[in-house]
Amino acid sequence: MTIDRASVTTFEDPTLDTARDAIADGIDRGALVTVFGQCTVDYEGRASSRLEAGDRHVMCKPDGATLVHTDEGQQPVNWQPPGCDHGVRRVDDVLVLESVRSTPDERLLVHFCDVLQVSAFSGSDENELTVSGTEEDLRQRILEEPDLLEPDFRPLATERDTPAGAVDIYGEDATGRAVVVELKRRRVGPDAVSQLRRYVDALERDLHADAAVRGILVAPSVTDRADRLLADHGLEFVSLEPTPR
Repeated sequence: MTIDRASVTTFEDPTLDTARDAIADGIDRGALVTVFGQCTVDYEGRASSRLEAGDRHVMCKPDGATLVHTDEGQQPVNWQPPGCDHGVRRVDDVLVLESVRSTPDERLLVHFCDVLQVSAFSGSDENELTVSGTEEDLRQRILEEPDLLEPDFRPLATERDTPAGAVDIYGEDATGRAVVVELKRRRVGPDAVSQLRRYVDALERDLHADAAVRGILVAPSVTDRADRLLADHGLEFVSLEPTPR
């Protein structure tokens, strides 16, 4: 695991407003967020359950998973799988951390009456590269077989510079329209959509005034919230695994 220390935030005995803002910021930037404090836990879905007030450690992962741990055992006392959307809000004197799954319809609600610590870490586990492949593997798959992206896609450049940063793959579709391709080697959330949107906007400014640029996000999968943002911004998604060569 490698962590940019500038991207680590930790608050001891924060106010509920400070805790809410720190959690929301961590969720928005795709960080791993942990919260420790006294809370109740409610599950709503195919069945229902409730844990009364107790000191617990809650972890919200960038892939959408949520784990609720006590001070005993190795298994969480409640959890939500990858693919859920995290959210946080303050309701009177309670901080509500929410994990929502759309299919099936499930909701995990953690109500904190007292928050002792909040931390958010932005990092990456390089060991996963040997299992799932790299973004370079993903790039080479598309360069060698462009039809994996869509029929008659034509790659023109890699790492094309824009004012917003370097585009992974720049090309044209069958109609000659410019295409920006952003590659991610694992499941992604809203941050990846925002990044792609910035590249598309920057390239449209660089090209002639009437240019319409398509943006395609390529990754194994996206969260529900990322999928909604793609639709809102008129961007596209292609599911593709970075199979190692």
